[in-house]
Amino acid sequence: MISRRRVVRAGVAGGACLFLPGGTAFAVPVTADGVLDPAAIEKYVAEFAIPPVMPRDSRAGGPGLDSYTVGVRQFRQQILPRGRPATTVWGYGSSRHPGTFGYPAFTIEAEAGREVRVTWANGLLDARGNHLSHLLPVDPTLHWANPPGGVPGRDSSPVFTSTPGPYTGPVPIVTHLHGGRNAEESDGYAEAWYLPDARDIPVGYARTGSFYDRFREKSEELFGTAWGPGNAVFHYANQGRAATLWFHDHALGITRLNVYAGLAGFYLLRGGPSDLGPGVLPGPAPRLGDRPGTRYYEIPVVIQDRSFHTDGSLFYPASRAFFDGFEGPYVPESDMAPIWNPEFFANAMVTNGRTWPVLAVEPRRYRFRFLNGCNSRFLILKIVDDPLAPRPAAPVLPFWQIGSEGGFLPAPVQREQLLTAPAERADVIVDFTSVPAGTELYLINEGPDTPFGGGTVGTDFPPADPRTTGQVMKFAVRPLTAPDRSVPVSELVLPPFEPLGAASLTRRVSLNEVGSARLQGVGPRAVLLGVLDASGTSVPLGWGDPVTENPALGATEVWEIHNLTKDAHPIHIHEVQFQVVDRQPDGETALPPEPWERGFKDTVIAFPNAITRVKVQFGQAGHYMWHCHMLEHEDNEMMRPLRVGPA
Repeated sequence: MISRRRVVRAGVAGGACLFLPGGTAFAVPVTADGVLDPAAIEKYVAEFAIPPVMPRDSRAGGPGLDSYTVGVRQFRQQILPRGRPATTVWGYGSSRHPGTFGYPAFTIEAEAGREVRVTWANGLLDARGNHLSHLLPVDPTLHWANPPGGVPGRDSSPVFTSTPGPYTGPVPIVTHLHGGRNAEESDGYAEAWYLPDARDIPVGYARTGSFYDRFREKSEELFGTAWGPGNAVFHYANQGRAATLWFHDHALGITRLNVYAGLAGFYLLRGGPSDLGPGVLPGPAPRLGDRPGTRYYEIPVVIQDRSFHTDGSLFYPASRAFFDGFEGPYVPESDMAPIWNPEFFANAMVTNGRTWPVLAVEPRRYRFRFLNGCNSRFLILKIVDDPLAPRPAAPVLPFWQIGSEGGFLPAPVQREQLLTAPAERADVIVDFTSVPAGTELYLINEGPDTPFGGGTVGTDFPPADPRTTGQVMKFAVRPLTAPDRSVPVSELVLPPFEPLGAASLTRRVSLNEVGSARLQGVGPRAVLLGVLDASGTSVPLGWGDPVTENPALGATEVWEIHNLTKDAHPIHIHEVQFQVVDRQPDGETALPPEPWERGFKDTVIAFPNAITRVKVQFGQAGHYMWHCHMLEHEDNEMMRPLRVGPA
């Protein structure tokens, strides 16, 4: 069954809303014609897939530079178990190595201090060179890239005389290196998108976003590398700490769909004084030129939820009615978008591009780099011996977290479970040393099938369905094949950690949910960021409003994030790594960050009815963004421009 959130406000016929403590709403099970029942999908028959390393260009680079040409293409991949239909997806791959396209993408391996140059190419074309339409329903009434333009122009909220159907034109993309510290022209700014270089772009369509030419001219002047039709050339200086980064699409108002279609991959930054030398942590990780069958003990893991039609194609809602039963009136008769869903919780778990896979492990230590790649779903991960045990389940192995988004923590932290929001990463060691060969263990998820508002599973919110979204993958323990020479966690000393200095300014910002301005009691219409005025009143703002976050270059600030909604939100600030200062529930004493939040982060959970404080240093001048990383939220106004340096 697919879960949808029924949130029909008081005064609207057809339903009622009941919020649990912490803001979680009851899920209503529904069926959709042609949607595959996830309980019928075979579990633990597919082998866990480990993404190989992305090959560099054969004519690459020069001294101190690695060069890649990475395209986006459409292809079919076996995501469901063999014997079921393959799924058409989008994915990144090396344009010079056609066999490298995959979902998730091959991993880009980068070295601290060594520049990476990537030509990101929009290859969403058919065999004749014509543009492909989106795999999923695009709502053209949002404030989005809007290549057709019309009276408002590109990057705008279009004007309609009647309720439109899904947009079917050429698809804009732009890639963001999430967690990187790079110049503005290489950030993947939402209005720096570009269409494929197709033969049939309709007359009058904008081929690029509002910021594309500005960034192209700046990049070409600085680096002398020409951008071409359908591509952009980004330069990554790799001056940050060794860390688990990732790349994904970020085009304005369509990110949720492009990422759901498959556009995501790992970018692992290694080396420098903030890394550990060979042999200390479990390894090896995949490398270029590895022979088939090579055993890996450092493994990136991206967890996502997806739903499928019975023919194997991806399912994503094509109507707002899927979310709450609201069937109109829509734009232009009202201000309600006809297709956009405020959140979407799919019904099957996909790990590294396969539903419910099984990973063979040995009685030794493993390093897992976990990424929550879901659109809206918060995950609470545990390792158990019974995947159907009553929730909350008793874990049988702990996670030893050694790193977060910004690299290594000050010291390892033992955790019985991993709470991760969309876009958060957890670099962990799992010690299978004491587990006998022949044992089967399971990675389960106790996060809800609805928006997360904090609290305790079973008390404040129901867990994910134990039969489906409550299971993630299986570990099958096999005999040891070689000695484990990694350092036991009890003896592990992580690299030095230098905290940020004192802040010169405290900035107060807000998270807001808004209902319809034209239909009483209907909502949410959109989710917005904002500022608090001198009286402490929130002023919600949209993407197109003037910049309000304009820190000075080099400034260190504390951002107070006031969450005025009923749900938790993962807040991401581009091109910085910050530190969590504290959280202060309404009317209560501030609480220190969790032990696993005491390193550097780029995404933080802002809980409802609380202030979350983070300390940020702004070291790159330019035009960036900050936003909620629930992709449905950022695509409908919960994203704001950020200008570092002179306005």
